[in-house]
Amino acid sequence: MDILFTSAFKLAEAIKAQTLSSREVLEFFLARVEQFNPALNAVIQLDTQRARARADAADQAAQNGEDWGPLHGVPLTIKDALGTSGIVTVGGMPECANNTPQCNALSVQRYIDAGAIVFGKTNVPFMSADLQSYNEVYGVTNNPWNLERTCGGSSGGAAAAVAAGLTPLELGSDIGGSIRTPSHFNGAYG
Repeated sequence: MDILFTSAFKLAEAIKAQTLSSREVLEFFLARVEQFNPALNAVIQLDTQRARARADAADQAAQNGEDWGPLHGVPLTIKDALGTSGIVTVGGMPECANNTPQCNALSVQRYIDAGAIVFGKTNVPFMSADLQSYNEVYGVTNNPWNLERTCGGSSGGAAAAVAAGLTPLELGSDIGGSIRTPSHFNGAYG
């Protein structure tokens, strides 16, 4: 199975059926982040060690016939506006540059409860309040189709990461176009 641009649900099915391993899928996306993210700056935090441990646990669970849910063993990224336990969560605000939540936002926890593995965070504008993704902490995120253009905002890092194949699925948020606008700018679905 070709991992790139395969739906998260298809990846979970393959992991549960043991035709792909969660660790193999995670390493695939980590390699893409390493290769393509320097020009994009979409993924601004990685949680590699914990993600690898959870991927190994997901593979062991599949071998034992356990089903963690519809996202069993699927690695993904989370918009930096959403609190994620143990991973610095800045929300584009310099005064939060060292903020490491002790618990997950409800939406993040629901992904984890569905079997997902959080391996990184994606960039947002200051307080998620702009139609581009720039902040003083992490800088600007570029559009993967044209580095001279914006990826949009506020889920711009999320949309750029999905469009560039750095993650199979992302968790964003939207009040006034924060998923819809970046999806349009990056040629992704949100």
